[in-house]
Amino acid sequence: MARSRQLAPGVGRFSRSQAAARRGLYKGPKNSEKPAPAEVTATKEVQVGGEKNGGTRLVPTSKAPRYYPAEDVRQPKKSRKSPNPTKLRPSIVPGSILILLAGRFRGKRVVFLKQLDSGLLLVTGPYKINGVPLRRVNQAYVITTSTKVDLEGFQLDPKINDAYFAKGAVKSATSAEAEFFEEGKPKPKEPFPEAKSADQKGVDKAVIAAVQKQANLAKYLKATFGLTKGQFPHQMVF
Repeated sequence: MARSRQLAPGVGRFSRSQAAARRGLYKGPKNSEKPAPAEVTATKEVQVGGEKNGGTRLVPTSKAPRYYPAEDVRQPKKSRKSPNPTKLRPSIVPGSILILLAGRFRGKRVVFLKQLDSGLLLVTGPYKINGVPLRRVNQAYVITTSTKVDLEGFQLDPKINDAYFAKGAVKSATSAEAEFFEEGKPKPKEPFPEAKSADQKGVDKAVIAAVQKQANLAKYLKATFGLTKGQFPHQMVF
């Protein structure tokens, strides 16, 4: 069967109707007519100076390359696929409290702020409550809870985007000798930028004010999530 992997001899993964639907035969043949390309002659006539040169001469329209690669260079296959924007899970809305499942802060509860252009989620602890700064996380590695923080009227600075989290270029040793003597030495710790520290405080100020309106919500954010023996996350309601 076309486009149907065989599970056993004579038994395909898809039925005949499913295989036909996957092939798109119901759409019928394509009738799109492309305009005929203009014919290009292989040679053209040019004027040549000189009494004994005949006046005109036929030369090839496209000149052959003078050099050829020693080995065949494989051309990459052109892809017609274009990446689609990542869809946000319907249960995740601004102000939702998420549980991180991976990374340095796994087990921490954070507040969701917005989805960035890359599809990643922008979250914050806030830092003053549980030590989680402004971070980008993948929605595949979070658990959405039913608890929400009211962030009505909160406006996030437009400069906090994917480029905001890009790391700067690391300066390497100027010479091979200096690089040899630097091996084994601890790298100097760069101070945290004051601008990003101010941005963190500005975001946390609004989030903490909303958190303090609900009783025990700060303690809930500060508590670490974990499972004990006999607890299964797929049987829980968050």
